[in-house]
Amino acid sequence: MKFLNKVGLQQHRILGGAMVLAIMQFGASFMGLIRDRVLAGTFPDLNVVDVYIAAFRPSDLLFQVMIMAGFSVALVPLLAKYKAEDDKKQMTELLSSVVTVAAVAFGLVALVGALFMPKIAPLLAQFDDQSLELYIQFARIALLTNFLFVFGNAYGQYLITIQRYWIYGLTPILYTLGTILGTIYLTPTVGAFGPIYGTLGGAIIYVILRVIAITIWGYKPRFKLWHPDLKEMGVLMLPRMIALGALQLELLMFDRVASGLATGSVTINAYARNFQAVAVGIVGIALAQSAYSLLSQAAAKKEFHRFYIYLRKGIMILLILTIPGALALAFLAPVAAWLVNVQHVLPVFAICLGLYAISIPFESINHLLLRSFYALKHTVTPAIFSVVNGGVAIAVAWTLAPRLGVFSLALGFMIGQAVQLLGLSIMLPRRVRKMASEP
Repeated sequence: MKFLNKVGLQQHRILGGAMVLAIMQFGASFMGLIRDRVLAGTFPDLNVVDVYIAAFRPSDLLFQVMIMAGFSVALVPLLAKYKAEDDKKQMTELLSSVVTVAAVAFGLVALVGALFMPKIAPLLAQFDDQSLELYIQFARIALLTNFLFVFGNAYGQYLITIQRYWIYGLTPILYTLGTILGTIYLTPTVGAFGPIYGTLGGAIIYVILRVIAITIWGYKPRFKLWHPDLKEMGVLMLPRMIALGALQLELLMFDRVASGLATGSVTINAYARNFQAVAVGIVGIALAQSAYSLLSQAAAKKEFHRFYIYLRKGIMILLILTIPGALALAFLAPVAAWLVNVQHVLPVFAICLGLYAISIPFESINHLLLRSFYALKHTVTPAIFSVVNGGVAIAVAWTLAPRLGVFSLALGFMIGQAVQLLGLSIMLPRRVRKMASEP
């Protein structure tokens, strides 16, 4: 630990925590690139990869709306309140109640979704008969995977609150490793199901390790249906449900549009977006996650001078790192294509990647601004501008797809992020002033 302190990796400081998360996010992103390369190399016609990517969208939509809507905006601030009071008992009781309610709710909806997937699938994707059947089977397994993530992500919020970032960052790496190993070692036996079975196995390891970690650091798992803070959490998550629903609907509609274009369009768009997400994850999400608990504690104590110090420092770091990163990513498109085995579609991939790269600074700052609002326990404004973001992106993609093809998706994403950034930047100071004036 002394060595980590000396090199700036102490977990309990905003920059140190961000560096820890950035290192682990880089590891997760690197594993993601290996996964993409292995998938494209194992299934070179990209049809199975198209189906694999698209099949996760329905369960991701349900998971984000029902689960992450509450976890991402309310759970850390509520846990941080008890952490500030050093009340470990209440932290345990709140988390236990959240996990129990979330697992029951998502489990029931996932079961219904799995039963009716054959009826729903043709509305969500434009695949042919054989690919559509594969999509249905993959989508059912994806629902089971996301059910496991109910537990894994709840425990991850606890790790963020107590600022234990190393194990928080390690588990996504192992999750992605599951997909890689499944693709390599299971595909020869089970065919196209190799990647999805590997993904399910990775999710199981993900949950087990997080359970062990939080148990070591003071959490005592128990079955609990109710906690007084659930009411406040429910109120806070309603706007976020709309916001995350808009984002996931955007991704779902992107895949629907792409699945009606040339074979491989879903994969090209997803892989270009994945490279963009590497930069956003390593810099934007890592820094925003590191700042989240600190912003929440400053807001809880109404120390808004300290709140703005964290915010300004975060934005400055993001601008310094993301602008050069965006330029570098666009310039290195041929290398990116080689890394994920899509050299045969390089001209299309390079343009998509360049358009996505432009959005890196916008989305990175948006992550920090969103968590700034959540730290203030305000979710309405972020929800409004997330819906606007998704609406703009879908409208641009849908309108321009007949003329621009897969490029319309990246262009829509970029414009939507820019619009959201503008709106959040204008409204955050107003929200802080309002909260500061309250008794």
